[in-house]
Amino acid sequence: MKPLAVTMGDPAGIGGELSLKAWLALHDSGPAFVALDDPVRLERLAGDLGLAVPVRPVTDAAEAAAAFRSALPVLSVPLAAIPRPGQPDQANAGAVVASIEQAAKLAMAGAVGAVVTNPINKAALYRAGFAYPGHTEFLAELTGAGGQQIMMLASPMLRVVPVTVHASLRDSIAMLTTEMIVAACRTTATALRRDFGIASPRLAIAGLNPHAGEQGALGTEEATLVQPAIDRLRADGIDVSGPWPPDTMFTAAARARYDVAICMYHDQALIPLKTLDMDHGVNVTLGLPIVRTSPDHGTAFDIAGKGVADASSLLAALELAGALAARRGA
Repeated sequence: MKPLAVTMGDPAGIGGELSLKAWLALHDSGPAFVALDDPVRLERLAGDLGLAVPVRPVTDAAEAAAAFRSALPVLSVPLAAIPRPGQPDQANAGAVVASIEQAAKLAMAGAVGAVVTNPINKAALYRAGFAYPGHTEFLAELTGAGGQQIMMLASPMLRVVPVTVHASLRDSIAMLTTEMIVAACRTTATALRRDFGIASPRLAIAGLNPHAGEQGALGTEEATLVQPAIDRLRADGIDVSGPWPPDTMFTAAARARYDVAICMYHDQALIPLKTLDMDHGVNVTLGLPIVRTSPDHGTAFDIAGKGVADASSLLAALELAGALAARRGA
């Protein structure tokens, strides 16, 4: 199996520590991965944290696969400034972006099986001129899939897809359309069949309002936006149900009736996922020609450099990326 590519993330955050801990957990069993990072900073970080991780610079992904059992292989992406834990530095924004670009290039060329991204600090990148809302949109541009990407959060307990993502609640409601719901569901259904091996995926579509609008008493969007989407999707042969009342669709009994919850806005999707299974939640970008996952958390500047970061979500992201890449390859 081809190695996975793990990006740098913000070097002032916990991404480097997570990569080191992931190698400690996986070097015997795999999946193998190569870090697109600054080998000097990773070696220094391992020493500071007391992590017995030998760091080995490599020149290509094939060399990384051969080296993984004995050392953490690193394709060098030099930093412009020495990172300080918890203090993002605009000078290193170029390296953060270059790490993502190189990972996408390797995946598009088939040199790595998937891309796993460590958390970035969007504000630091914006100050340096980064023109994308986040990883998802940037990777879509790099892979030629602009406008088709959908964010899924997945864990063993729940999968969720927000139709609108990084926007205020007011703006999310204003921008929501039937066409957006239909497009998100079509992309999700395709990905569940192709990458997750679910032959007949069941999609549960959330209402926007309390009690799914209470037949119009608490809002009309269910009738004007959501139900038309459901009708079109059923005409396409996609197994959809809803609109579900958002306050009851995440109980254990309800979750057994669907494979993914399609939610209308960011927090409607992410609050239940993170409440149920924060440690094993994985961000998966659907609709790309490559497999991309990431941990379901941020840079955690408050604990960076302290050695206490939990690598569970990165490990889950690596394991899921390996499984999705293997299924897509087959």
